[in-house]
Amino acid sequence: MEAPDDLRGLFCNRTLNLRGIKAIGYDMDYTLVHYHMREWEQRAYSFIKEGLLAKGWPIDHLTFDPDLVIRGLVIDTDHGNVVKANRFGYVKRTFHGTEPLGYREQKNVYQRTLVDLSEDRWEFLNTLFAISSACMYMQLVDLLDEGKLSTSMGYHDLYEEVRQTLDEAHMEGRLKQEIISEPERFVDLDPEMPLALLDQKRAGKKLLLITNSEWDYARPMLEYVFNDVLPGDMTWRDLFDLSIVGARKPDFFSVRMPAFRVVNDDGMLREHKSGPLQEDCVYVGGNAPLVEESLGLRGEEILYIGDHLFVDVNVSKKVLRWRTALVVRELEEEIEAYRQFADQQEELSRLMRQKEELEADYSSLRLQLQRSQDDYGPRDHRSPSVIENEMNHLRDDLVALDEKIAPLAKASSRLVNENWGPLLRTGKDKSMFARQVERYADVYTGRVSNFLHHTPFIYLRSHRGSLPHDDAASEDGAYTTTSGYEWDEATAKERG
Repeated sequence: MEAPDDLRGLFCNRTLNLRGIKAIGYDMDYTLVHYHMREWEQRAYSFIKEGLLAKGWPIDHLTFDPDLVIRGLVIDTDHGNVVKANRFGYVKRTFHGTEPLGYREQKNVYQRTLVDLSEDRWEFLNTLFAISSACMYMQLVDLLDEGKLSTSMGYHDLYEEVRQTLDEAHMEGRLKQEIISEPERFVDLDPEMPLALLDQKRAGKKLLLITNSEWDYARPMLEYVFNDVLPGDMTWRDLFDLSIVGARKPDFFSVRMPAFRVVNDDGMLREHKSGPLQEDCVYVGGNAPLVEESLGLRGEEILYIGDHLFVDVNVSKKVLRWRTALVVRELEEEIEAYRQFADQQEELSRLMRQKEELEADYSSLRLQLQRSQDDYGPRDHRSPSVIENEMNHLRDDLVALDEKIAPLAKASSRLVNENWGPLLRTGKDKSMFARQVERYADVYTGRVSNFLHHTPFIYLRSHRGSLPHDDAASEDGAYTTTSGYEWDEATAKERG
């Protein structure tokens, strides 16, 4: 098999031996069924707008801007802001409404504040389905500040109105009915994806479908994605050993909810009273412990793949210790953007190394001046005026260097999205979203079909984690790039 492009890679946070995985579970939306985000969110936005117009809100002039917000941001409902934070929770970029805050204003608001997702004021945009509502919220903050909305409403009230209005549109089923009617408009088909799952099934894995989507939506969408590309008369029903719709995640992983078997295409249900779930059947509801008992599997024998950081990979790992894989569709665009920026990044890195050297020289001279003026400690006995003159030259060099660095640094910080930059980075640091991926997803990748390029038998080894002092341990950098290796006795025996 041809080696896959890194763009199609499986990126490993924690070592995962697929030979030890007995069952692979899949979410549906944005995992098996990938939507054209702009089309989906444009319609979702229009339903929010329609609902608010029906309530008399003066928003007829508003339009959807898909580039205004990205996944991984956090809404601060106390201040009406949207922020991008690094892995430690420090706010690095802020918009109030649709306008960016300047450095000083941002510092005044957040210099004593860390983003803590356990607090009610923060709303984490951890799924692509949040784009439309976040865009509307930012635009409405502008109107609220201009006094064009109810004066009794605060920023938190505003957020709840937007969320409730979108929920009402989803409950009515109008958006999903549009998608069922025109799937080619909304769905980005990946013809390689069914083959990836078929490889896994033929390799002896049990394939599970576990989605929150209800039967009347899941059935036509899965038919559209799978049935025309599976071999012979095989359908998606034949592909999955066990299918669960209306799963009610995240409660599915922790609450013993009842299960109901779907007995015909019209969605007629029959209660599952006791015993294991039957394979090759579709159920509504149920719970993860019941799935484990039915398959005779537990914990690390099951891999679950989804797109939602909390609903799919956080809870399944924390509660059940299932292995987890996160689908991050933006990853491909981000990797490609870094590839295109490689030459500029190399120049930026060179200039930054030069700046660090000049700053070190300047700091050394400043210390020498201090010692000379206060007459203490070892020093080179040059006069203060000579030292100050040299410092002035270095300062001029640094100013000139900053003029070269600034446009490159600005371009780097705006890769992929002009307002927010890359999803997984905040400057040189990891973003809060990246930290969540690192913490909860054993593996992450751009799309499910990437498993096709790595086979169902691959041993995925995590890379050696880097630490700030690693460069000091090896001048040639080999210490920092060595991949981690874990001895696996089962694999060693298998290879003889």
